[in-house]
Amino acid sequence: MALQSMSASFMALGLLLAATATPERWTPVAISTDQYESSPTLSPDGRELFFFRADRQFDNYRLLSTRCVDGRWSAPVEPSFAAAPGVLETDPAFSPDGRVLYYGTSRHRKDDLDIWKVERDAAGEWGVPTRLPEPVNSTYSELLPRELADGRLLFGSNRPGGPGGRDLYVATPQENGEWQVQPLPGEANTAGDEYEADISRDGRVMVVVANRGERSHLYRYERVNGAWRERGQVPARQDVFQVGPLLSPDGKRLLFAQADGERSGELFLVDLEAGADPAWPPACD
Repeated sequence: MALQSMSASFMALGLLLAATATPERWTPVAISTDQYESSPTLSPDGRELFFFRADRQFDNYRLLSTRCVDGRWSAPVEPSFAAAPGVLETDPAFSPDGRVLYYGTSRHRKDDLDIWKVERDAAGEWGVPTRLPEPVNSTYSELLPRELADGRLLFGSNRPGGPGGRDLYVATPQENGEWQVQPLPGEANTAGDEYEADISRDGRVMVVVANRGERSHLYRYERVNGAWRERGQVPARQDVFQVGPLLSPDGKRLLFAQADGERSGELFLVDLEAGADPAWPPACD
């Protein structure tokens, strides 16, 4: 019991130190504009970055990618599989092995974001994107897909069936190629709106985007005895919303997007626990 108590005390101290952290703007100069850059995802080697850019009204989303070349991030370009202008494309997410990119797009039906995926061949070229089947997709919107280490897919949706207006869901692939979808178990889904989340590679930490009042903020969860327990709000501005969480593999650091004055939206980095690895995200130099 004494060892457990000591371990809990050290954990509480780490969270307390992290709670005093101040997010710092991280957006690489090459991709920063007066529009809204959001929802980053990094390839496993950290040399490729996908994100989406929105206008100042946080609309008209388009996917962009950049590579670390000769110590600098390249000018962002739309990927080869991008839909025609006017189609919303958002929320990119690499699979753990980097061979698949999931994202949201309205190319199937206007103003309805569905989850699509595109695979990369051995030569590094992207193929033709495909829409994930029902019940992963629905006649409602699906947001921020994240493939977990065990192959399941985490995402948000405003479909009915959860306790709130928007909730988090987990899709589990079946042996017959179909999917089983259910609300994320535990206390993360509430009567409010939870619509984006990321889970660390080790499955220990989750960060949720939730609107439980005037606007959306980030909330940190820890897995304890198989259940998600809330550990408080992530340090960030209270007067603006935050979106697009991306956790470091160990769950101790977080990239996310929030407004940055006249620069509109930018990517910010914050430590969630003491002892975070300063080498993440990998520097392009």
